[in-house]
Amino acid sequence: MVLRFRVAAAVVAAVLLAPMSALAQAYPAKPVRVIVVFPPGGSNDVVARIVFGKMNELMNQTFVIDNRGGGAGSLGASVVAQSPADGYTLMVHSTTHVANAHVFGKKLPYDTMRAFIGITPLARQVAIAVVHPSLPVRSIRELIDLAKKRPGEVVFGSAGHGSYIHLTVELLTSMTGTKMLHVPYKGGGPALAALVSGETQLQIGTIASVLTQMKAGRVRPLGVTSDKRTKQFPDVPAIAETVPGYEFTAWIGAFAPAGTPRPVIDRLNAELRRAVSDPEISAKLDSMTLDPMHMTPEQFATRLQSDYERYGKMLRDLGTKVD
Repeated sequence: MVLRFRVAAAVVAAVLLAPMSALAQAYPAKPVRVIVVFPPGGSNDVVARIVFGKMNELMNQTFVIDNRGGGAGSLGASVVAQSPADGYTLMVHSTTHVANAHVFGKKLPYDTMRAFIGITPLARQVAIAVVHPSLPVRSIRELIDLAKKRPGEVVFGSAGHGSYIHLTVELLTSMTGTKMLHVPYKGGGPALAALVSGETQLQIGTIASVLTQMKAGRVRPLGVTSDKRTKQFPDVPAIAETVPGYEFTAWIGAFAPAGTPRPVIDRLNAELRRAVSDPEISAKLDSMTLDPMHMTPEQFATRLQSDYERYGKMLRDLGTKVD
């Protein structure tokens, strides 16, 4: 009797799992839209184009990048949240995603922690403090001294309230007792353009997004946000060398609407692991001081919850508006 029951159970399980397995194998049967929630030019856009460019090859299908900037990523995220949960609309977002839940609160048209499935992080990003050449500072110490001497006069841009590159500066001002003027833009790209033009004077932006302008001498580097100097720029000090305890790195990750079939999520997770592990892709990310990342959906969910709690506390401690 026991043997018959086990055989029957195995048959039922096989019958139930067969359609799911077939779904994963058939996916994707048409082009996949990848919504990048920031304008072109920022690190999210750079990572998405590198990684999903490789996915075109790995999955023998087209992954179309669709930039939907605005609202610190919330406008693009709302499009994804309202899209069919079939695996054909994905999202690339950063740690700003969890910060938005605290900055905008009930104004968001979606539940940050329930409306999406985190597939995997794609890259770890380090930011770097850069200034317009007209600003008479050449180190973090000189920047702090200037900000103390002229409170509220140093103007910095960001990708929006609560964005990663907003909080990097807020953390610095909080730890140094300085005051600077914040100007939010619709993404890291527009914020960098404002800095290059002289409209703003400072940005602690991701290295991937400011690298070209930095190499061209249009912005001057002062310090990186990792706890130690990066291997790519060993001559640029860590901000922590001047402000002990300062450290602020983040991730860029891939998401799908909640309810997307698990076989599809697992297939994407596996292929994205292959993509970020590819030597050519790893080298491209590394050249921009972006470290390839991969987690299981469960591991990513744990990280999301941890960051959600961390950002909530940080925003409250910094006095940033929380709805």
